[in-house]
Amino acid sequence: MRHSRLETVERWALAPLLGTAFVLWSALLDGAAGLSPASLLSAPEAPLRLLANALPGLLLALLLFALTRRAFAALGLALLLEALLYAANALKLANLDTPLMPADFRLLGQLGQGAGHLLGRYVPPVLALTALGLLAGALLLLRYEPPLLPRRRLPRLALAGFAFTALATLCAGVPAWRQVYAPQRLGLQPWSASMTARHAGLVSTLAMYRLEYAGRRLAADPLAAEALIAAHAPTLRAEMDAAPPVERPDIVVVQSESFFDPGRLRGVDGAALVPHLARLQREGAGGRLHVPTFGGGTIRTEFEVLTGLSLRYLPDVQFPYLQIHGKAIPGLVRTLREHGYLTIAVHPNDAGFWNRSAAFKALGFERFVALSAFPADAPRDGLYVADRALTDEVLAQLRDDGPPRFVFAISMEAHGPYGDSPGIDAAARDAIPVPAGVEGSARRELQNYLYHLRHADAELGRLAAALAQRPRPTLLLFYGDHLPALVDAYRALGFVDGGDMLRQTVPWLLIDPRHPQEAPRRDLASWMLPALLLDRAGIRDDAWFAFLRTLPPQLAALTHAPDAAPSPPGGEFDRAMASVVSLRLRGRLDPLLPQPPPHHLAAAPASPPAPRAEPHSG
Repeated sequence: MRHSRLETVERWALAPLLGTAFVLWSALLDGAAGLSPASLLSAPEAPLRLLANALPGLLLALLLFALTRRAFAALGLALLLEALLYAANALKLANLDTPLMPADFRLLGQLGQGAGHLLGRYVPPVLALTALGLLAGALLLLRYEPPLLPRRRLPRLALAGFAFTALATLCAGVPAWRQVYAPQRLGLQPWSASMTARHAGLVSTLAMYRLEYAGRRLAADPLAAEALIAAHAPTLRAEMDAAPPVERPDIVVVQSESFFDPGRLRGVDGAALVPHLARLQREGAGGRLHVPTFGGGTIRTEFEVLTGLSLRYLPDVQFPYLQIHGKAIPGLVRTLREHGYLTIAVHPNDAGFWNRSAAFKALGFERFVALSAFPADAPRDGLYVADRALTDEVLAQLRDDGPPRFVFAISMEAHGPYGDSPGIDAAARDAIPVPAGVEGSARRELQNYLYHLRHADAELGRLAAALAQRPRPTLLLFYGDHLPALVDAYRALGFVDGGDMLRQTVPWLLIDPRHPQEAPRRDLASWMLPALLLDRAGIRDDAWFAFLRTLPPQLAALTHAPDAAPSPPGGEFDRAMASVVSLRLRGRLDPLLPQPPPHHLAAAPASPPAPRAEPHSG
């Protein structure tokens, strides 16, 4: 009996040693400067940072220990899950130059909607094999390690209940956890998740951003919104007073995946790679477009274009289609429907990816042509459906009679990852010149991307030429959704403006192919495009989009990727704009906006008010 008790005491003495080892291993795995051994000697709060960064993993290990009664197996499984978290973070840093954020975990619900297949292309096989090997080792420990706890259920249930409650409340963002993850003590820098992670560690950064921002909705001030609208009232009414168009043109919008002007990179001849864009920008309106994302997150740009809502003023919304829920979302699509347009979305990818199937219904699309509706033999180029197949489908959706059509097309061919591009013309790819200084995998990724970019440019030229031959007038709006994820190439070459990759722009183009006419180049933000498009189509009676046209163009540069250096605060104007955007999203802005002129009311078909849409961040 005495020997048994001594053995139990010795086993329990392992607990603090194993816990300390877990904390140190977590710091080593993280690699943050603020968690390094040197920081322990130079900063009195450094031990707290180490413990805070490891605490969720320790709680998980404690929960597994209570359930399995095996200490080493529990720690092994917790370390494996932590290692997978850091591996995912490393992949995101490599491709997007920004760490994981709480909103990224919403993608877990998309794994069965095409996201799993897409994300799997970014995971190196060696990483997947390593994870499987570690999992097998942890399961062997679970099978053969002798139990440390007795079988008595009550103490184990109490321990498991404590650990589970602590983890659940932390994940839910219960405010009491701010006592542990205090921003001032751990060094939260709200304008930069990257800087915060380098100082406090990835896990602490996730916890602090969850506690500080998730679920927090900025309160709208109707009086401030009303004052801002009133200040623009004369110009706003003049914008709305123009007569409606005699003939409504068809409208085609192409959101081109990762399309940007490669001439923005030092040493790259952009005009030689995208000649059709260069020519068409001389035959229509165009310029630089500031977008709210970098390297991915297409739906951020897409949401701004389809709604005219700037995500700058919705800081708690990272992935709009996953967070904003409502039967109807006001925006470009519903405005066009109210003016008699048939609204169609075309995208050669899984309909459920990014929750588009539900989001497009809420936005007002009447038809969604997704991958399943494309021909089974639709050509592919690389990993995805070729842009030429998308052009074919867009042209097939247009008619020479009947109601005007709005076709919103989202391409896929130039989507990453760019390290592997099977089934392409390798000789054509290898012939693409790349400046000196880009070597190895970065060179191959850049060449693969430029190969697909040239196809996107060629299809832009083909589409514009086909629309020019139609008997019916057609407007063509073309833009890139974000820069491609080519972080190593950007670091090797740099940009001609000397700027940061997170603030670079993409091109936009608006043209009537039947009547080309050069217009002054303009810098815009993606949320400004729908107001410009409606104005060009002669639809000027929508008060929201008319209001957007009255805003100063300097606002465009305030749009940038979430982790870019913050823009200077805009004071009262910024706060008023945040209220305007919030009220618009919730369906409460219309009473503050002027009504359309009588001749528009007589011409427009009646439509019921749209139910409010609610951002959901929980």
